[in-house]
Amino acid sequence: MRVLDGLGHALGLAGSMTWQITWSLILGFTLSAVVQALVRRETVARLLGDDKPKALAVATGLGAASSSCSYAAVALARALFRRGASFTAAMAFEIASTNLVIELGIILALLLSWQFTLAEFVGGPIMIVLMAVAFRLFVRKRLIDAARRQADKGVAGSMEGHAAMDMSIKSGGGFWRRLASRDGYTSVSHIFVMEWAAVIRDIAAGLLIAGAIAAWVPDSFWQRLFLTGHPLAAKLWGPLIGPVISLLSFVCSIGNVPLAAVLWNGGISFGGVISFIFADLIILPILVIYRKYYGTRMMFALLGIFYATMVAGGYIVEFLFGGLGLIPAERTAKVTDTGIQWNYTTVLNIVFLLLAAALLVRFFSSGGGPMLKMMGGGPGGHGQYAHPGPEPGEHDHADHDQADHDHAGHGYAGHGHTASRAAAVPRPGHDPGGDTRC
Repeated sequence: MRVLDGLGHALGLAGSMTWQITWSLILGFTLSAVVQALVRRETVARLLGDDKPKALAVATGLGAASSSCSYAAVALARALFRRGASFTAAMAFEIASTNLVIELGIILALLLSWQFTLAEFVGGPIMIVLMAVAFRLFVRKRLIDAARRQADKGVAGSMEGHAAMDMSIKSGGGFWRRLASRDGYTSVSHIFVMEWAAVIRDIAAGLLIAGAIAAWVPDSFWQRLFLTGHPLAAKLWGPLIGPVISLLSFVCSIGNVPLAAVLWNGGISFGGVISFIFADLIILPILVIYRKYYGTRMMFALLGIFYATMVAGGYIVEFLFGGLGLIPAERTAKVTDTGIQWNYTTVLNIVFLLLAAALLVRFFSSGGGPMLKMMGGGPGGHGQYAHPGPEPGEHDHADHDQADHDHAGHGYAGHGHTASRAAAVPRPGHDPGGDTRC
């Protein structure tokens, strides 16, 4: 009975956190889908050709408007790199995609506090700047050239199909005209559902792990681990241990926020929480993907530089926010088994669940179903659902040398959606036969 009670308590905590953040997830993914629908994928690759401050700023902004799924962000960063983006800009895009997205900020504010949201959006750009400086100082051109040769082999990682899909609105017109059009509604619904499909596993895993840890791990364990009896040591230790816990948790993207709430209540420092959230890009499964994409040496370079910049970013946030008096005095993250109550959370959940249902209906009624089967496809295409797009000169974006293909026969072509084959397009001087799958 004690085991069953413990299991029930863990599931109750996970369920309560799920209910607390449901409306915010739907709102965040909807806003993200709107932005992604309006930003064409070929525009992104064209703007990231070097590692100058302007390109890195653009990479950061476009990354924040992209997928919040860590696996899709990593795959898309490689696709941009293969299309000519600088390696540093591609990594800046990747970091922003998982750490500066709207939905992450909303959930941080709900489960922890607004200070953590502010810290995330302050610390993210700091980490990107530190990463760019570290790349310029320590990563040699020959290592980047070797990474490009490995990337051009097209070895499959994870969420390749999702990363290759360009579901932006293809019709012309102004902002509101494009968004309010039939194509706009379809684009937003497709991106919304595909984003959910990409991250639902990690969100569920994060909630279950957080619930289990909150129910089964005593506070005394965390207090000893985080050195809560020694304030200065705790501030110095938190940013160091936070990324290590994230690396071992196997949970990425938004899924690690519930666990961050548990760690905060357990005594980890403010900067430790931020460095923990940053570290979704160095969890073990993603390190394996880096090795496939860029080779072993670049994988270790990314691990070392990312870890160092995550720790440094955590320290800067810790002492900056501490100096400004912005660190919460109480550790009251919402990790409680409160159940469902009739309050503003329930009202918002009902409203946004209806919105999600409307987008879900549109997704399937407009032929989006087969796209779900292509999410994990290889970088070179999508099998039976794909066929070559128009030749250069036959569409509006020929000057970008975009080798797109649409999904005729599944309702996509009628809505102007294309699945970009950017990752499969060899650059001049490279053997197209190198595009293989593992």
